[in-house]
Amino acid sequence: MVVRRFDRAWRFLLLRSFQYWDFPKGGVEPGEAPLAAAVRETHEEAGLSELTFHWGEAYIETEPYSRGKIARYYLAESPAGEVILHPSPVLGRPEHDEFRWLSEGAARKLLVPRVRRVLDWAHDKLTAA
Repeated sequence: MVVRRFDRAWRFLLLRSFQYWDFPKGGVEPGEAPLAAAVRETHEEAGLSELTFHWGEAYIETEPYSRGKIARYYLAESPAGEVILHPSPVLGRPEHDEFRWLSEGAARKLLVPRVRRVLDWAHDKLTAA
C-alpha cells in the first residue's frame, strides 16, 4: 500500500475497479521476490516508481478470498510523482477506473472488511512513527 503526505497528514492511495476499492496489488511472477512484485505492481497499476519503505519489509496478508487468494501488502511512501492508470497489455485498458488519495477515515468507508484490516495495520504503523 502506498501513502503520501498532504499538508502534513498521511493519505492512502486507493484504486477502484468497478465498485471495488483496494490498494495497489498483484501477482508475484516466477522467480520474483514478493517485495519486488509489490514495487512492480505499484508502477504498473499506478505509474509510481519512487517508493520509500521507511517501515522496512514488514507486511500483512489477508485471509484467503476469491478461490483461495491471499494478498500481501507492504507499506511504502511515494513522496512524489503523478498517479497514472496505464493500460494493461493484457486488457488493453487500465485495470482500474479511478484513484484517490484518502484519509484513513475516508478510506475506511470505501474498503471491505478484509482490506480494512490492512488499513488498520498501516494506520498503526504511521501513528507509531
